Amino acid sequence: MAKSNLVVKTNYLNTVLQNLKLSEIRIVQLAIVDARETGTGLSAEIPLRIDAKRYSEVFNTTRQNGYLMMKDAEDTLFNRRFSYFDDEGKLVKSRWLSQVRYLDDEGAIEVVFTPAVVKGITRIDGAEEFFTKYLLEQTAAMDSNYSVRLYELLVQWKQAKKTPVFELEKFRGQLGLESDEYQTMSNFKKRVLELAVEEINEKSDLNISYTQKKKGRRIVGFSFIILEKKKTKEISVQRNSDNGDMFMVEGLSDKQLGRIARNKQFMADYNHLVSSTSPAGQTEQGWEFEMINRLKKDPTQFTKRPIRDYLDC
Repeated sequence: MAKSNLVVKTNYLNTVLQNLKLSEIRIVQLAIVDARETGTGLSAEIPLRIDAKRYSEVFNTTRQNGYLMMKDAEDTLFNRRFSYFDDEGKLVKSRWLSQVRYLDDEGAIEVVFTPAVVKGITRIDGAEEFFTKYLLEQTAAMDSNYSVRLYELLVQWKQAKKTPVFELEKFRGQLGLESDEYQTMSNFKKRVLELAVEEINEKSDLNISYTQKKKGRRIVGFSFIILEKKKTKEISVQRNSDNGDMFMVEGLSDKQLGRIARNKQFMADYNHLVSSTSPAGQTEQGWEFEMINRLKKDPTQFTKRPIRDYLDC
């Protein structure tokens, strides 16, 4: 995978209390990646431009949808704040952005990060124990901001394979929850934690599980076991005398695979592959992301008719 898609953040920034929407998280991710890719780095003075075309390519959506999602994030991202503890243990509050501008006629957004963020994000490799690294591709297909935030929190413990206990209230804040959201433990686990764990296990390079820490009968925190998935090569099924074109996906673009995934007959044939509670079963975009990935990695799951037939029906 390309080094240019490596996101690097200091751990203090990665563990801040924050509440970013998914589209806002993605803008921050792209800013980090593009600052590295262009070699310009991040600055508290110079705007960094992010194009809707770039957004759509990375997150596998249309340019128009990328444009709308970025525009929706513009108003709110400027007002977002986060908190962290400095080297002296003092609580510091900061905004993410000091300036944001949407270039309506160009389908682009310009952002300027605050000094605290610039200090916390680097494009330079080094002192790896102080940095959290992950590939943008690992979170690009995720539909929930909770999943992205949980992945970011856990990936820094990947080498250790387990985390310390995350104290409940701080953990909720790190996932971006307000104090009045999902207050009961059953709702928190069902609507936030378990959905995030499921999506991470489905779509990333990690397999995770959690245990809960109790004080009496009350749950006061969670800890996680983190295992890396074994790397597998993408399957490229060739035409042969036995299967003809049945599983043939070579030569099909992501756009064509998207058309296949959206085909009503395809959806009827394979809707059993995802559960109703899975993020892939919640939105059309989530379904499309999931099916494109499955078609590319293991087309032998799709046996009811030749794959290319769904382009015509």
